[in-house]
Amino acid sequence: MADLTLYHMSPSRSAIVLWMLEEIGEPYDIHLLNMKQGENRAPEYLAVNPMGKVPALRHGDVVITEVAAICTYLADAFPAAKLNVPVGDPRRGPYLKWLFFSPGVIEPAIMDRAFPRKAEAPRAALGYGDFDTAMDTVAKAVTPGPFLLGDQFTAADLVVGSTLRWATIFKLIPERQEFSDYVARFKDRPAVKRSEAKDEAMAKP
Repeated sequence: MADLTLYHMSPSRSAIVLWMLEEIGEPYDIHLLNMKQGENRAPEYLAVNPMGKVPALRHGDVVITEVAAICTYLADAFPAAKLNVPVGDPRRGPYLKWLFFSPGVIEPAIMDRAFPRKAEAPRAALGYGDFDTAMDTVAKAVTPGPFLLGDQFTAADLVVGSTLRWATIFKLIPERQEFSDYVARFKDRPAVKRSEAKDEAMAKP
């Protein structure tokens, strides 16, 4: 039994952590949950994550939830993969910003656009401000690239890139050259291909 266990449903956003685990190259187990059967709401899993959501990651006796937090944790716990920016490096500030920009800004902006309120919320009431500013900010950040922090591919690219790729597939964000070029830069990474193959296999009935 591996020290790392991913609680996973396929398909789901926990595929981001599956990719991250492939990138770090450490042994891990997968505890696959069936949403249709309500396994994510069963008492056994609620003891792991009271939110009843995936992903959750167990590392020894520690449980971490939330995609960005898990990826940050793994990048720091396994620095040999060079997916983090260590404490003391001035680039760690921008690195952390982008790690949390995706769940805190990009995803809420996308979901509010996809499922609009009856009345538009005041800009000041939204943590991301407005959709167009969020998209422009990300487009500028990935240009010229190749990655958010220049030449180094980090966990921040994995989190932001996964969100942009998902949103592109479902046409939830504008078709911008900056986004398509950025996503194309990591689509052929071996870890991406391995994680996608595993996820597809798990998604089959």
